[in-house]
Amino acid sequence: MQNPILIDVAKELETERLILRMPQPGDGAAVNEAIRASIKEMKPWLPFVQTTPTVEETESNLREAYSHFVKRTSLRYLIFRKDNNEFVGSTGYHNIDWDVPKLELGYWIDTRYAGKGYMTEAIQKLTEYAQHDLKMRRVVIQCESENKRSRSIPEKLGFELEGILKNDDLSVDGKRLTDTCIYAKVR
Repeated sequence: MQNPILIDVAKELETERLILRMPQPGDGAAVNEAIRASIKEMKPWLPFVQTTPTVEETESNLREAYSHFVKRTSLRYLIFRKDNNEFVGSTGYHNIDWDVPKLELGYWIDTRYAGKGYMTEAIQKLTEYAQHDLKMRRVVIQCESENKRSRSIPEKLGFELEGILKNDDLSVDGKRLTDTCIYAKVR
């Protein structure tokens, strides 16, 4: 296996309505504003919004994501509308194993853009890119069983529900056990 840092990975991908691109210094303000607008809807599911991050914390996180992208340890993409360049959400490849090869897809959306098919469109593109260009044999989406909105995306895109892991994790607030759905597309 070649050194992953030498693998060519697209810094930008395009769909019919969206541009997906790697984070850049200066993206923190737009992303932070989306987190603040969506925190109520995201808080039950995502650990990083248990407290409202500052713009500086979000900027720092995005600069870390940029460095991970360059090192090929994780590949985050920010999602923007093509027509007006408004920030829509964040997605990307996590838990990448270049040797197998396999990866996991994660995502969140600014709730002001939810229900318009943007995230499904972005995940469709990233799934195709992972399988065809990055030659991934396994693309996984994991989410809490009660997160119906998150589950609807792999279900719409034809991912197979391989199983539900009972009492697999703690809820993000640490107060109860949760079940984890494992969806996958294999090639």
